[in-house]
Amino acid sequence: MRAIVLGDGPMGRALAAGLAERGDEVCAVLGRPHTTHPPGAFEGVDVAFEFSRGAAVLPNLAAALAGGCRRFVVGTTAWTVTPAELTALLNQHRAAAVAAPSFSPGVNLLARLVELATHMFGALPAYDPYVLEWHRQGKADRPSGTALELSRRILAAHPVKRQLADRARSGPLRPDELEVGSIRAGSAPGMHLVGFDAPGETVELRLTARDRSAYALGAIAAAEWLLATPRAPGLHSFDEVVDELVAGRSAAGVPAPTELTASVAAVAAR
Repeated sequence: MRAIVLGDGPMGRALAAGLAERGDEVCAVLGRPHTTHPPGAFEGVDVAFEFSRGAAVLPNLAAALAGGCRRFVVGTTAWTVTPAELTALLNQHRAAAVAAPSFSPGVNLLARLVELATHMFGALPAYDPYVLEWHRQGKADRPSGTALELSRRILAAHPVKRQLADRARSGPLRPDELEVGSIRAGSAPGMHLVGFDAPGETVELRLTARDRSAYALGAIAAAEWLLATPRAPGLHSFDEVVDELVAGRSAAGVPAPTELTASVAAVAAR
């Protein structure tokens, strides 16, 4: 594929390295422009990877669309545009994008396990759920987009929790609030932990990233999914990509375990 990477931060550089290692053509890795990128930069590009800043998502995609690009992988979080606005822009140009707070297949499957665990532990009032995430000191958004997605799934599945805890309010949590903690220190690429705490024990699901390679491989898998067959215009979830990987073959061509496929299918059907 001929690709362009929007965003020259740690994730953008990891993505460019992953593409180059596969033999894909990386036309450019573009940082933040003073205004907007020229449409000519996107001529002949098969896929544009958007991993810059929230405020740059709409102008970057608009410039790419003007340059003829019709497939996008969007990993930027904290957008300053609504999904409806971005969908309208994509539909206008018959373009498709896969967007996700994290393109790690492990994070995606963790989210499904969290949803399943919440259904189970939610039936036991003593087990109180919580979310903790730790990222590098320079990460801008708190909580992370992945932590918010994990929290969204907990709130949707739990019988009591209905909202995130108000960080500005002192005092104990209300019964319907979910605590989400954020740590910004050092150079950690990402750690997400979901726990269920009871008086006698604590159960935890944790994912710790050692580097950004899994995120890059997932983003590339999303690009391949977009290129594999014509996709409906608009925004697509990374869930759709992972569904195909789990149901069929992994990126390495290894059949997915039957037990894992059945578990994920059960969660998706809820």
